[in-house]
Amino acid sequence: MTDALRINVGCGKTPVMGWRNFDNSPSLRLASAPMLAGILQTFRLLSEPQMAFIRFARENPIEYGNATKRLPVPDASADVLYSSHMLEHLDQQDALSFLREAKRVLRHGGVIRLAVPDIELKVHQYLETKDADAFIQSTLLTSQRPRTLGARLIFLFVRPSYHLWMYDGKSLSRLLESQGFANPQVVKAGETRISDPSPLDLCERAEDSVYVEAINP
Repeated sequence: MTDALRINVGCGKTPVMGWRNFDNSPSLRLASAPMLAGILQTFRLLSEPQMAFIRFARENPIEYGNATKRLPVPDASADVLYSSHMLEHLDQQDALSFLREAKRVLRHGGVIRLAVPDIELKVHQYLETKDADAFIQSTLLTSQRPRTLGARLIFLFVRPSYHLWMYDGKSLSRLLESQGFANPQVVKAGETRISDPSPLDLCERAEDSVYVEAINP
């Protein structure tokens, strides 16, 4: 492992040791405000998964950072920017903002690696099963409306983490190219153009992901 700066954006519960790991979950901010988190938990405004992430964030090196605005990272300072299952939670405008920020922080020749749910894979699964309900549910492009007062309060404070857009390898490659990244390529799980990628998990969520890498020229 070199001393080069490597960034993991939207890391969730999979930070990479030796990298700078960023997430913009409200739960991350609550991790540094235990009294507020306790109050919200008392009034059942936090779910158990949210509380689990708060506990995880207190014990792991995760920094708060909103990559659709500005990360606390100097221009042209990073050799690698990696993001897994984050982009699909952004709408199209925020996705463009994220890629502009990625270009800002990556040095010339730096690698961006993105992993997203593969809509092509989900379509093939639907064509095999003909189960429309399972297909819609698997895309996470919609969620149930909150019906109780408690559910509405939770929705007000912590929005559900559903998908706002989805990609296949070709569409994600086009998106990267449209923002000035060079030579976008779909790569197989376990493969990469990143020099000395350890300890990055190159097979993270391989069962439903497509991986695309490109170069900041």
